[in-house]
Amino acid sequence: MPPDSRSPKDWLRYIQSDLELAEGPSGPHVLPEMQCFHAQQAVEKSLKAVLIHRGLPYPKTHNLRVLYDLLPGDLDPPPEVEEAVGLSDYAVVSRYPGEFEAVSPEDYREAVRLTRAVVEWVRRVVITGSDC
Repeated sequence: MPPDSRSPKDWLRYIQSDLELAEGPSGPHVLPEMQCFHAQQAVEKSLKAVLIHRGLPYPKTHNLRVLYDLLPGDLDPPPEVEEAVGLSDYAVVSRYPGEFEAVSPEDYREAVRLTRAVVEWVRRVVITGSDC
């Protein structure tokens, strides 16, 4: 049976995959920009999973600020969720060679830290129904 795009729990499988790719081992050919892309993807899918869980529509966008601003006002996400909107740039800019600043080890660690916090919060929201 294929994944159900309306099932937040199916989204969690994809979120976990992106998180593991973001955290994955860094080999000699693995670019931290690609790992940060997967961190951004995990956050993007996380915010969409919460919106689906709440029965709310969302646009096709990689802009995490847009998705964050759609979260219902009665949710009480940890501060890392809003901080993670800064990962939006990793969605497109850093995926291709060009004019961007290289991702530093500190930037990478911060991206993963924020992503973990977002994913943990979304698991609580989707699995346990705890909205804070």
